[in-house]
Formats: sequence, structure tokens, C-alpha cells
Amino acid sequence: MQDQITSSVLMIRPINFTYNAETAVSNAFQEGSTHDDDNEKAQKAFDHFVKILKQHKVNVTVISDTEEPHTPDSIFPNNWFSTHHSGKVILYPMEAVNRRAERRLDIIDTLKKDFQVSEIIDLSESEKEGKYLEGTGSLILDRVNRIAYACLSSRTDSVLLQSWGERMNYKICSFYANDKNQKPVYHTNVMMCLGVTFAVICLESISDPDQRLKVKNIIEASGKRIVEITLDQMNSFAGNMLLIKNKSNQKLLVMSQKAKDSLTEKQVRVLEEYARIISVDLGVIETLGGGSARCMLAEIHLPKK
Repeated sequence: MQDQITSSVLMIRPINFTYNAETAVSNAFQEGSTHDDDNEKAQKAFDHFVKILKQHKVNVTVISDTEEPHTPDSIFPNNWFSTHHSGKVILYPMEAVNRRAERRLDIIDTLKKDFQVSEIIDLSESEKEGKYLEGTGSLILDRVNRIAYACLSSRTDSVLLQSWGERMNYKICSFYANDKNQKPVYHTNVMMCLGVTFAVICLESISDPDQRLKVKNIIEASGKRIVEITLDQMNSFAGNMLLIKNKSNQKLLVMSQKAKDSLTEKQVRVLEEYARIISVDLGVIETLGGGSARCMLAEIHLPKK
């Protein structure tokens, strides 16, 4: 049976991390200007994150980015591939041209050393049609109940989404979400996170009341307790969490320090009923990259060899 959470993650250590003007067009979370030491700061934050995860007995595969081609967002690998208990690996079409080079088959080959890969499904041809679906940035997967939640945006195409659902045997729950400035939320994983028996979500970002009610009802019908976050908390990456487990099967809810600091005491208490909270300072990665802890973690759900 497919488990919702994994104890194995893959992370990409940056070589040339910087502000990406291409992605900033649709990512309102990106801000700030570049400095000469941005990459050094990102590497320090990355290394600390990996250290904390390993201290908590999480299986972390670290792969270094390459100097060429220049991929400023390689630190966010969950957008270009996803893995599944069936042994399938899916490669996804990316909106920003300079992100497409992040797709590296040598990384999949590295996974094959320890995990079974039965099939690689490459959806990247859709880039030629201007249609995109950016992995588990676009898709929030309830792997047990086989429901994929997705907020539609320039990076999450509705036709591709339906096709993905049919191919992977998932029901699709799609909707539109906006930030407090009424700009589309670029990735679903900044406004919601699914645990085994809980869901963190910014329902406030779903402005259409019918869509909001639909999403709420589907989550609750799947047996999950909703922990609502506000638009301001979403803006502090409180939706960008990931529930994983360690080698001892202890549940860990991973988030940035900024995200944790935005939560109320009550929200923290509720979440601690389900998992131990692990928070790390991601500084420049969040500011310039517009992504946080969850974006940096590519879950490995493949069967082990």
C-alpha cells in the first residue's frame, strides 16, 4: 500500500544560486536584490538544513548542481520530477526556460542504485505548446486516497492536470488561489500541505466561495483535520511544509523558521499533535528564490532495492 510519507528525500546543493528574473514574472514570493555572497549564504543554509535532517535520522541524498548550464533554481528539485510507489518517475514541463535544464537523468540514475525505477514518464514535450505542470509544486498529492489538489496558474495547466490524473489514477481537485494582492498563487505547495490525518491550507486564498467549500469538503471527507492559515502566514511560507518520517518511523513536520514564527501558539500545539516540528532558517533562499523548505525536498517514494 502507498504510504503518504517517506523517510527518503533528495536535495540539490546549489552552485550558482541567485535571483531568477524569469521565474519572478509569476512568483510574487520572490523579492530583494542580488549580492555577491548570495550563493555562499544559500549553501550555508542548505548545508545546515541537511545536517538537521540527518541528525533526525532522515535519509538524505545530496547531489551537487553543475556549473553549466546555469540553473539558479536547482535548489528546488521537487518541481521537475516526482516519484511513486509503483516505481514510476515523472519528469515535468517547466514554465521558465532556464529551469528546464534542471531535469537531469544522471540524478535518476543515482536513485536507481538504491531504488527500483520501473518507468520514466517524460511530460516535458508540453513545453512546446506552452503548457506546464511543475511537479509537486503544482500537485499536492494525497497518495493514500489518490487525490491531487492543484491551484491553477500559468505553471499548472488544467488540461495537463486532467491528463496526469487519468494516467496516474488520481482524482483531481482543482481551484484558483490568489495572494493578498490578488495575484495568482504560483504553486499549490505554498498554500497547502497534506499530512496523514491533517491538512494545512490557506482557504482564504481561494476567493470563490463554491471552490473553497468544495476543497474543504473533499479534504474533510478524506479524513483529514484542517489547520487553516491566513494570507499573511501563507506569505511567510507557512503553507510550504512537508511531513516526512525518519528511520525510526517518527513523524517530522519540516518547515522554515520564518514559517514557524508566523504560526500562533494554538496552531503549533495542534500540529505537534501529529508530528515533531523541525524548523530551519532559510534566509536568502526564501527571499530571492521565492520557495521554502518543502520546495527543497524531493520525496523519494520508490520501492527500495
